[in-house]
Amino acid sequence: MSQSSLQRLFKRYLAKAPLITIRNKIGASILIDATYFPNNICLVVYYQSDIRYTQLYRITDNEYFVEIKEDLENIRNLGIHVKSVTCDGHRSILKAVKKVFPSAQVQRCTVHVKRQCRIWLTQNPKTSIGIDLLHIVNKLTSIKTIESANHWLLSLNSWYEENKLFLEQKAYNPVTGRYWYKHKMLRRTMTLIQKALPDLFRYLYDPDIPSTTNRIEGFFSHLKEKLQLHRGLSKQSKKNFIKWYLYFMNENK
Repeated sequence: MSQSSLQRLFKRYLAKAPLITIRNKIGASILIDATYFPNNICLVVYYQSDIRYTQLYRITDNEYFVEIKEDLENIRNLGIHVKSVTCDGHRSILKAVKKVFPSAQVQRCTVHVKRQCRIWLTQNPKTSIGIDLLHIVNKLTSIKTIESANHWLLSLNSWYEENKLFLEQKAYNPVTGRYWYKHKMLRRTMTLIQKALPDLFRYLYDPDIPSTTNRIEGFFSHLKEKLQLHRGLSKQSKKNFIKWYLYFMNENK
């Protein structure tokens, strides 16, 4: 086909977008994650891992509680009973899941927790205490059994008990007249882990619950690579491109 013929074909496709068909399933374990594109585009995906199928998506500009709650209500009204949700711990997602599916188990994505901890600790912590915590954090995604999870929790608790006085150290700022924690990033890392702990190892007790949202993240990376080839698209065409991509990925299952 000539270039002009291809352009007309693409234009016709991108002028509209197909609808995704919901696949009903009782006791679904879903992944919820979002990614961002240029032009203030945010894609929120509700992906069922066991059948590798995007049940629902929303193209918006941010991760809003009201919208996520509405999406989950639509999923529920379509006959899909969600038994678990694996997510990155975004407040809007957690709040919406609790509101719509109060009995659903929430699994915090272990990769997200590990990644954020590594960002705050850096790859080369300046203290031996930071190095020890980084060593513990790096083991998080390799936990496959309840026994190994218990060993990990013991090592984390031992680290905290040994260093909690260090974490409480403060310094005085004469300009503001206030005290501040000297080891802010260590405290922030430990706080993140402590908040995630109740929902960090659900997958060990139910093999249907994914421990990470990696499947969606790989999905997002591939989509962005494809969209990058069409950098000149208008905002609406980009949105329709995303919708077509989701549609074809589902059709290939």
